[in-house]
Amino acid sequence: MAGVKRKILLAPLDPVHDIGLKVIKRGLEKAGHETILLPPDLTHEEVIKAIIENDVDVVLISRTLGYGVAELLARFIDLAEAAGIREKVKIGIGGMAIKPELAAELGFDAGFGPGTTVEEAIAFVEGREYVPVNYTQEKQKVDITEGYTYAFKNKNIESLLLKITDGILDYVKGLSTPGIKRAQIREKILDEKDEKTKDILRREYASYCDEMIKAFYEKGTLKNKTRFLTEKEIASLKDYVERTNENLQITRLQHIKENPVVFAQYGTGCPFMDIAHIKVCEAWGADGVVHFDPSWGARTEGFYEGYITHEEDGSVITYENLKRIKDSLLPSTLWQVRAHRGLNTPETVLLAGKLGADLTKINIAYGSLGGGTDPERLTVDAVEAIKYAARFNMPFDVVTNEELCGVPAFKAFAGMLITVMLGIRLGAKPILQPLFCYSPEVMINGRMENNYVDFNAAKIIALRNIIDAPIWCGAPIGFLTQTEDRVQSSLSTALHASLASSLGVDAITIASADEAYSGGPISAASRVDTLRAVQASFRFFGNCSITPSENAEKWAQELIEGIERVLYRVSTSESFVKALYDGILGSREDGAYPGRAGQNSTFR
Repeated sequence: MAGVKRKILLAPLDPVHDIGLKVIKRGLEKAGHETILLPPDLTHEEVIKAIIENDVDVVLISRTLGYGVAELLARFIDLAEAAGIREKVKIGIGGMAIKPELAAELGFDAGFGPGTTVEEAIAFVEGREYVPVNYTQEKQKVDITEGYTYAFKNKNIESLLLKITDGILDYVKGLSTPGIKRAQIREKILDEKDEKTKDILRREYASYCDEMIKAFYEKGTLKNKTRFLTEKEIASLKDYVERTNENLQITRLQHIKENPVVFAQYGTGCPFMDIAHIKVCEAWGADGVVHFDPSWGARTEGFYEGYITHEEDGSVITYENLKRIKDSLLPSTLWQVRAHRGLNTPETVLLAGKLGADLTKINIAYGSLGGGTDPERLTVDAVEAIKYAARFNMPFDVVTNEELCGVPAFKAFAGMLITVMLGIRLGAKPILQPLFCYSPEVMINGRMENNYVDFNAAKIIALRNIIDAPIWCGAPIGFLTQTEDRVQSSLSTALHASLASSLGVDAITIASADEAYSGGPISAASRVDTLRAVQASFRFFGNCSITPSENAEKWAQELIEGIERVLYRVSTSESFVKALYDGILGSREDGAYPGRAGQNSTFR
């Protein structure tokens, strides 16, 4: 029984190996038991004599080597019976060649094979059932925003942001867009019970759509290379999810609680394939998944309805598709639906909120300068989308992907902070999302010629010195440092994950080993490669830190000064929208181009 002190003899029936027993000895003593560890290479008779002389309660035998194991151990049990101790002493055997079935056949009370935990050995000694920790049941969702005050440490930047966002909120007063109208109508459709009324609402919805989406509501036609899933496919998907969830065992990804939350993004184009990839990511420890929407969906006015698959990049957003994916997730899995760059931003956030998504993604600067959407249109839409995010208590990250276009980090961070301040003022919970990447900026200025640590560290240091807010690095980390070699790609991601952990960030998004350079489908095996590499890197570093050079602090200060200069220029511009058109937050020379999708579509 647990709580009763026992005397345990630990005997290695090996020429040299006793490491496993020493580890178990430590655990037994910590649990309050008395232990006696014999040296290796004793004869069976010497071990039996030690059992009798020390009057022990339990014997734990180890046998690492596999040759002759059955004959050797059977002889030991025979000697124990002949000595009259078999009925009085419990005997367990463990080792690389041991299986419980073999141990029982040979006459041992228990057998412990590879992977046996110290806790399992202690349970045997104490005569109680061993109940392993079930991480699948234990795992809980993490609130990335918990504990942050959103207080600004840099008061000059705070003052500039307040002035800029005052201007944005004044600018959008009384303005609407087809995207906002569709979101309002979509909510009515979702809440309406009467099918006839729904059909009337759908006709109204179609009037705010472009010709491609309007054709769906009026004629039932879909875009080329796009089709509905069949009833057989939907039934098969439901069966697949049920069977998989019943048998899914989650691997622990983080080694210490300070390791960041890990997200993987999906967007194969097919809901069935998306869910299969999600299940792989969940099984190998991913804490969250990100819905990657198709580029054509971001550029079209309006969404389809129904279970739809297609042959293009990203996965089609419909209420039905998203619901099917949401229903497939484990209770512990965080789910983000991206909404940051297109003509359906308000409706995407609405759908995400209605379906209970945990997070969304909104960024005016990136969507306008690197995502192809008209700055005025996206500014008006984004304010409405942020209001939805606040209403549904859905934190949103503000990604700085315009860096990948060539925009310097200080300009991208200025744009990010403007959207962050809008979020704060509208009652939402924004999350900073700096890139950990080999961006065009560092290719030109050489700040990563020596290492990938200093400039990425400078970004985090700068942001921490500006505002007390959560940081989620992406998307994904290590972008443009990976190559087509899966081993190198996984290693690069793992090293960036360790740096992120060392810098104390809250979350990271990782790519599969073949994602950044894939010429075809992303494979499940490559997802596992990257997740296992991140797991190994977390284990390797633990709570040790990676120390940047003095350049990190110097470049962090330069970033802050650059952000202040840009924000000042935006604050003195005619308007935030005009600043976007004029290149203050990213110019054509940088590689940023104001988008044209949705141009001249706002109205009062």
